[in-house]
Amino acid sequence: MTSTRESGEGPLLGPQADQDDRGWSDDKQLLPELVAHLREHRSQLQKEWSGRITQAHLLTSMTPQEIHSETTSVYDNYVEVLETGSVEALRHYARDLSERIIPRGVETHEVVGIVLLLRDVLARSLFQKYADDFTLLDHVLDAYEPAANRIANTVAVSFVDERERVIRQQQDAIRELSTPVLQVRERLLILPIIGVLDTERARQLTEQLLAGIRTHRAKVVVIDTTGVPDVDESVANHLVQTVDASRLMGASVIITGLSSKIAQTLVTIGVDLGKMNTIGDLQGGIEEAERQLGFQVIRRDDAASAPSG
Repeated sequence: MTSTRESGEGPLLGPQADQDDRGWSDDKQLLPELVAHLREHRSQLQKEWSGRITQAHLLTSMTPQEIHSETTSVYDNYVEVLETGSVEALRHYARDLSERIIPRGVETHEVVGIVLLLRDVLARSLFQKYADDFTLLDHVLDAYEPAANRIANTVAVSFVDERERVIRQQQDAIRELSTPVLQVRERLLILPIIGVLDTERARQLTEQLLAGIRTHRAKVVVIDTTGVPDVDESVANHLVQTVDASRLMGASVIITGLSSKIAQTLVTIGVDLGKMNTIGDLQGGIEEAERQLGFQVIRRDDAASAPSG
Protein backbone atom coordinates (compact mmCIF):
# COMPACT_ATOMS: atom_id res chain seq x y z
CA MET A 1 0.00 0.00 0.00
CA THR A 2 1.43 3.33 -0.95
CA SER A 3 0.97 6.84 0.38
CA THR A 4 1.62 10.24 -1.13
CA ARG A 5 2.24 11.94 2.23
CA GLU A 6 5.22 14.19 2.60
CA SER A 7 7.77 13.69 5.41
CA GLY A 8 8.01 17.33 6.47
CA GLU A 9 6.50 19.08 9.43
CA GLY A 10 2.77 19.34 9.88
CA PRO A 11 -0.07 17.02 10.75
CA LEU A 12 0.74 13.34 10.56
CA LEU A 13 -2.73 12.62 9.28
CA GLY A 14 -3.79 14.90 6.41
CA PRO A 15 -6.30 14.93 3.57
CA GLN A 16 -6.28 12.11 1.07
CA ALA A 17 -6.17 12.91 -2.63
CA ASP A 18 -8.38 10.02 -3.60
CA GLN A 19 -12.08 9.62 -3.12
CA ASP A 20 -14.19 6.50 -3.11
CA ASP A 21 -17.86 5.75 -3.41
CA ARG A 22 -18.17 5.67 0.38
CA GLY A 23 -17.32 9.37 0.51
CA TRP A 24 -14.19 9.06 2.65
CA SER A 25 -12.41 11.85 0.83
CA ASP A 26 -10.73 13.39 3.85
CA ASP A 27 -8.70 11.69 6.57
CA LYS A 28 -9.85 14.35 8.99
CA GLN A 29 -13.12 12.45 9.05
CA LEU A 30 -11.23 9.32 10.06
CA LEU A 31 -8.95 10.94 12.62
CA PRO A 32 -11.41 11.37 15.51
CA GLU A 33 -12.75 7.87 14.96
CA LEU A 34 -9.27 6.30 14.93
CA VAL A 35 -8.17 8.13 18.05
CA ALA A 36 -11.42 7.36 19.87
CA HIS A 37 -11.03 3.66 19.03
CA LEU A 38 -7.43 3.53 20.32
CA ARG A 39 -8.40 5.32 23.52
CA GLU A 40 -11.50 3.23 24.11
CA HIS A 41 -9.49 0.01 23.89
CA ARG A 42 -6.40 1.42 25.61
CA SER A 43 -6.20 -1.13 28.44
CA GLN A 44 -6.65 -4.12 26.17
CA LEU A 45 -4.21 -2.88 23.52
CA GLN A 46 -1.59 -1.86 26.07
CA LYS A 47 -1.82 -5.29 27.74
CA GLU A 48 -1.39 -6.98 24.37
CA TRP A 49 1.56 -4.72 23.57
CA SER A 50 3.23 -5.44 26.94
CA GLY A 51 2.81 -9.17 26.29
CA ARG A 52 4.51 -8.80 22.91
CA ILE A 53 7.37 -6.90 24.55
CA THR A 54 7.88 -9.71 27.04
CA GLN A 55 7.77 -12.37 24.31
CA ALA A 56 10.37 -10.47 22.31
CA HIS A 57 12.65 -10.23 25.40
CA LEU A 58 12.81 -6.45 25.23
CA LEU A 59 13.35 -4.02 28.15
CA THR A 60 14.78 -6.88 30.22
CA SER A 61 16.81 -4.45 32.32
CA MET A 62 13.61 -2.81 33.61
CA THR A 63 11.25 -4.05 36.29
CA PRO A 64 7.63 -4.97 35.42
CA GLN A 65 6.46 -1.84 37.25
CA GLU A 66 8.86 0.35 35.23
CA ILE A 67 7.76 -1.30 31.99
CA HIS A 68 4.09 -0.71 32.82
CA SER A 69 4.74 2.94 33.68
CA GLU A 70 6.75 3.65 30.54
CA THR A 71 4.50 1.74 28.14
CA THR A 72 1.50 3.61 29.51
CA SER A 73 3.27 6.89 28.89
CA VAL A 74 4.45 5.85 25.41
CA TYR A 75 0.97 4.64 24.42
CA ASP A 76 -0.74 7.86 25.49
CA ASN A 77 1.84 10.05 23.76
CA TYR A 78 1.67 7.87 20.65
CA VAL A 79 -2.09 8.33 20.37
CA GLU A 80 -1.83 12.03 21.16
CA VAL A 81 0.66 12.56 18.34
CA LEU A 82 -1.64 10.69 15.98
CA GLU A 83 -4.37 13.10 16.98
CA THR A 84 -2.42 16.38 16.95
CA GLY A 85 0.28 15.64 14.38
CA SER A 86 2.81 17.60 16.46
CA VAL A 87 6.20 16.22 15.46
CA GLU A 88 8.02 18.70 17.69
CA ALA A 89 6.05 17.54 20.72
CA LEU A 90 6.96 13.97 19.77
CA ARG A 91 10.65 14.85 19.60
CA HIS A 92 10.46 16.50 23.01
CA TYR A 93 8.76 13.47 24.52
CA ALA A 94 11.24 11.09 22.84
CA ARG A 95 14.17 13.01 24.34
CA ASP A 96 12.58 12.86 27.80
CA LEU A 97 11.94 9.14 27.38
CA SER A 98 15.54 8.55 26.31
CA GLU A 99 16.90 10.45 29.31
CA ARG A 100 14.82 8.25 31.62
CA ILE A 101 15.51 4.82 30.20
CA ILE A 102 19.08 5.02 28.90
CA PRO A 103 20.48 5.03 32.47
CA ARG A 104 18.49 1.85 33.08
CA GLY A 105 20.52 0.04 30.42
CA VAL A 106 17.96 0.08 27.60
CA GLU A 107 19.55 -0.40 24.17
CA THR A 108 18.65 1.32 20.90
CA HIS A 109 17.25 -1.82 19.27
CA GLU A 110 14.90 -2.28 22.22
CA VAL A 111 13.39 1.19 21.84
CA VAL A 112 12.93 0.73 18.11
CA GLY A 113 11.51 -2.74 18.75
CA ILE A 114 8.85 -1.68 21.25
CA VAL A 115 7.67 1.21 19.07
CA LEU A 116 7.37 -1.08 16.04
CA LEU A 117 5.48 -3.60 18.17
CA LEU A 118 3.04 -0.89 19.24
CA ARG A 119 2.60 0.15 15.62
CA ASP A 120 1.75 -3.44 14.69
CA VAL A 121 -0.58 -4.02 17.66
CA LEU A 122 -2.59 -0.92 16.80
CA ALA A 123 -2.63 -1.84 13.09
CA ARG A 124 -4.06 -5.29 13.93
CA SER A 125 -6.74 -3.62 16.01
CA LEU A 126 -7.70 -1.43 13.05
CA PHE A 127 -7.82 -4.50 10.81
CA GLN A 128 -10.30 -6.10 13.18
CA LYS A 129 -12.42 -2.96 13.51
CA TYR A 130 -12.77 -2.37 9.77
CA ALA A 131 -12.57 -5.99 8.57
CA ASP A 132 -16.07 -5.85 7.06
CA ASP A 133 -15.33 -2.80 4.88
CA PHE A 134 -12.17 -3.25 2.83
CA THR A 135 -12.53 0.11 1.08
CA LEU A 136 -12.73 1.95 4.35
CA LEU A 137 -9.94 -0.20 5.80
CA ASP A 138 -7.75 0.82 2.86
CA HIS A 139 -8.29 4.50 3.70
CA VAL A 140 -7.71 3.91 7.39
CA LEU A 141 -4.39 2.13 6.84
CA ASP A 142 -3.33 4.63 4.21
CA ALA A 143 -3.74 7.30 6.86
CA TYR A 144 -2.30 5.32 9.77
CA GLU A 145 0.80 3.68 8.28
CA PRO A 146 2.83 6.76 7.25
CA ALA A 147 1.94 8.48 10.52
CA ALA A 148 2.99 5.43 12.57
CA ASN A 149 6.20 5.04 10.58
CA ARG A 150 7.13 8.66 11.14
CA ILE A 151 6.54 8.27 14.88
CA ALA A 152 8.82 5.22 14.93
CA ASN A 153 11.54 7.05 12.98
CA THR A 154 11.34 10.15 15.17
CA VAL A 155 11.59 8.16 18.41
CA ALA A 156 14.50 6.10 17.06
CA VAL A 157 16.47 9.15 15.89
CA SER A 158 15.87 10.98 19.17
CA PHE A 159 17.01 7.96 21.17
CA VAL A 160 20.17 7.55 19.09
CA ASP A 161 20.99 11.26 19.46
CA GLU A 162 20.53 11.10 23.22
CA ARG A 163 22.57 7.93 23.53
CA GLU A 164 25.43 9.47 21.53
CA ARG A 165 25.33 12.52 23.81
CA VAL A 166 25.56 10.29 26.89
CA ILE A 167 28.45 8.34 25.36
CA ARG A 168 30.33 11.56 24.62
CA GLN A 169 29.84 12.72 28.21
CA GLN A 170 31.07 9.38 29.52
CA GLN A 171 34.11 9.48 27.27
CA ASP A 172 34.94 13.01 28.42
CA ALA A 173 34.60 11.96 32.05
CA ILE A 174 36.81 8.90 31.53
CA ARG A 175 39.47 11.00 29.82
CA GLU A 176 39.42 13.50 32.67
CA LEU A 177 39.76 10.73 35.25
CA SER A 178 42.58 9.12 33.27
CA THR A 179 44.67 12.31 33.25
CA PRO A 180 44.10 13.98 36.64
CA VAL A 181 46.05 17.11 37.54
CA LEU A 182 46.81 16.81 41.26
CA GLN A 183 47.97 19.55 43.60
CA VAL A 184 50.29 17.95 46.20
CA ARG A 185 51.34 21.19 47.84
CA GLU A 186 51.20 24.90 47.14
CA ARG A 187 52.53 25.76 43.66
CA LEU A 188 53.30 22.07 42.90
CA LEU A 189 51.23 19.89 40.53
CA ILE A 190 51.60 16.27 39.55
CA LEU A 191 50.20 14.81 36.33
CA PRO A 192 50.39 10.99 36.40
CA ILE A 193 49.77 9.46 32.97
CA ILE A 194 48.65 5.85 32.75
CA GLY A 195 47.84 3.84 29.63
CA VAL A 196 48.04 4.55 25.93
CA LEU A 197 48.87 8.15 25.08
CA ASP A 198 47.54 9.03 21.63
CA THR A 199 47.35 12.41 19.90
CA GLU A 200 43.82 13.23 21.13
CA ARG A 201 44.60 12.32 24.72
CA ALA A 202 47.89 14.23 24.56
CA ARG A 203 45.99 17.32 23.37
CA GLN A 204 43.52 17.01 26.25
CA LEU A 205 46.38 16.43 28.69
CA THR A 206 47.96 19.71 27.63
CA GLU A 207 44.69 21.61 28.01
CA GLN A 208 44.07 20.20 31.50
CA LEU A 209 47.63 20.83 32.62
CA LEU A 210 47.70 24.44 31.43
CA ALA A 211 44.33 25.07 33.06
CA GLY A 212 45.66 23.56 36.29
CA ILE A 213 48.79 25.76 36.16
CA ARG A 214 46.62 28.84 35.82
CA THR A 215 44.10 27.81 38.49
CA HIS A 216 46.70 26.82 41.11
CA ARG A 217 49.35 29.36 40.07
CA ALA A 218 51.78 26.46 39.86
CA LYS A 219 55.53 27.00 39.62
CA VAL A 220 56.60 23.38 39.17
CA VAL A 221 54.85 20.49 37.43
CA VAL A 222 55.86 16.84 37.66
CA ILE A 223 54.69 14.76 34.68
CA ASP A 224 55.01 11.08 35.53
CA THR A 225 55.07 8.75 32.51
CA THR A 226 55.81 5.53 34.41
CA GLY A 227 52.49 4.06 33.25
CA VAL A 228 53.06 4.88 29.56
CA PRO A 229 54.92 2.10 27.72
CA ASP A 230 55.59 3.94 24.48
CA VAL A 231 54.57 6.91 22.32
CA ASP A 232 54.90 7.67 18.63
CA GLU A 233 56.83 10.64 17.26
CA SER A 234 53.71 12.82 16.99
CA VAL A 235 52.85 12.32 20.66
CA ALA A 236 56.50 12.79 21.67
CA ASN A 237 56.48 16.14 19.88
CA HIS A 238 53.26 17.05 21.68
CA LEU A 239 54.90 16.20 25.01
CA VAL A 240 57.75 18.58 24.22
CA GLN A 241 55.26 21.28 23.24
CA THR A 242 53.49 20.76 26.57
CA VAL A 243 56.75 21.41 28.39
CA ASP A 244 57.32 24.59 26.35
CA ALA A 245 53.75 25.82 26.90
CA SER A 246 54.01 25.20 30.65
CA ARG A 247 57.26 27.17 30.75
CA LEU A 248 55.59 30.08 28.97
CA MET A 249 52.97 30.09 31.72
CA GLY A 250 55.67 30.32 34.37
CA ALA A 251 55.92 26.68 35.44
CA SER A 252 58.97 24.48 35.06
CA VAL A 253 58.35 20.84 34.17
CA ILE A 254 60.01 17.72 35.55
CA ILE A 255 59.37 14.50 33.63
CA THR A 256 59.72 11.25 35.54
CA GLY A 257 59.51 7.56 34.70
CA LEU A 258 60.53 7.76 31.03
CA SER A 259 60.71 4.29 29.49
CA SER A 260 63.61 3.38 27.25
CA LYS A 261 61.34 3.43 24.21
CA ILE A 262 60.05 6.93 24.95
CA ALA A 263 63.59 8.13 25.59
CA GLN A 264 64.70 6.71 22.24
CA THR A 265 61.78 8.40 20.50
CA LEU A 266 62.66 11.77 22.04
CA VAL A 267 66.26 11.38 20.82
CA THR A 268 65.06 10.32 17.37
CA ILE A 269 62.97 13.46 16.87
CA GLY A 270 65.92 15.62 17.89
CA VAL A 271 64.63 17.05 21.18
CA ASP A 272 66.95 19.60 22.80
CA LEU A 273 67.71 17.57 25.91
CA GLY A 274 68.92 20.72 27.66
CA LYS A 275 65.27 21.85 27.84
CA MET A 276 64.08 18.56 29.35
CA ASN A 277 64.42 18.09 33.08
CA THR A 278 64.06 14.35 33.61
CA ILE A 279 64.26 12.32 36.81
CA GLY A 280 64.22 8.54 37.07
CA ASP A 281 61.18 8.07 39.29
CA LEU A 282 58.24 9.98 40.72
CA GLN A 283 59.67 10.20 44.25
CA GLY A 284 62.86 11.75 42.94
CA GLY A 285 60.81 14.13 40.81
CA ILE A 286 58.80 15.33 43.79
CA GLU A 287 61.97 15.87 45.83
CA GLU A 288 63.52 17.88 42.98
CA ALA A 289 60.33 19.92 42.64
CA GLU A 290 60.33 20.72 46.36
CA ARG A 291 63.97 21.86 46.16
CA GLN A 292 63.03 24.16 43.28
CA LEU A 293 60.24 25.60 45.40
CA GLY A 294 62.63 26.19 48.30
CA PHE A 295 61.44 23.44 50.58
CA GLN A 296 64.07 21.57 52.58
CA VAL A 297 63.86 17.84 52.05
CA ILE A 298 64.77 15.91 55.23
CA ARG A 299 64.63 12.12 55.34
CA ARG A 300 62.93 10.60 58.38
CA ASP A 301 66.03 8.77 59.62
CA ASP A 302 68.05 11.98 59.39
CA ALA A 303 65.36 13.95 61.24
CA ALA A 304 65.26 11.35 64.01
CA SER A 305 69.04 11.50 64.56
CA ALA A 306 69.23 15.34 64.50
CA PRO A 307 70.03 16.90 67.93
CA SER A 308 67.13 18.57 69.63
CA GLY A 309 67.33 22.31 70.34
